Amino acid sequence: MTPLFEPPVLPLLPTGEAGHGYPVARIFCVGRNYAAHAAEMGNEVDREAPFYFTKSPFSVALSGATVPYPPGTEDYHHEMELVVAVGAPAFRVGRDEALSAIWGYGCGLDMTRRDLQARAKDRRRPWDVAKDVEGSAVLGPLTRMEGQDIGDRAIALSVDGTVRQSARLAEMIHDVPAIVADLSRLYHLRPGDLIMTGTPAGVGPVVPGDRLVGTIDGLAEVVLTIAAPD
Repeated sequence: MTPLFEPPVLPLLPTGEAGHGYPVARIFCVGRNYAAHAAEMGNEVDREAPFYFTKSPFSVALSGATVPYPPGTEDYHHEMELVVAVGAPAFRVGRDEALSAIWGYGCGLDMTRRDLQARAKDRRRPWDVAKDVEGSAVLGPLTRMEGQDIGDRAIALSVDGTVRQSARLAEMIHDVPAIVADLSRLYHLRPGDLIMTGTPAGVGPVVPGDRLVGTIDGLAEVVLTIAAPD
């Protein structure tokens, strides 16, 4: 069949490898994966298994973008995260096999309409309109680390030069192999899948004019500027 209109193109993430980009297919996000963040949000820590929500690939903005403050919210929050890029099929793999599915890692921002999320939680409704927002998955260039564990590294986020979030990846409740293994029991993971692994404590609001810089030791930074609303 001939499409009625031009199909949207999947976003490509820079990899620094001879102009090759990583095509983004699906984005899985881990909720409440740092105990201190769960506490600051008034939630209990679930150490038995991760839980997930998703973002559309069409919510992606590349690092360095200027994104308008989104509609429908008065409380837009930053969440700095480690991003895992899947590079090989994985289905029902164990923890020991999980790393073989990894292509590499990057920095990402899970931007959130916090007031809409709180309203949805109060009404026991899905978080989609809070999380799957245009320009809300802000992704930095990926670093190839095939089959490797990221290990324990510093993760931080600053807004206009002031540090808002600072932690270690070792503080994640569920580490990368555990997350990949668990997700592979729910989905046929494949190249193009990204996993945003949760945010440390210190999340907070941003306003137009703010410049966000997120870092993880050894990875390319992620940068976002918030513009005035459309």
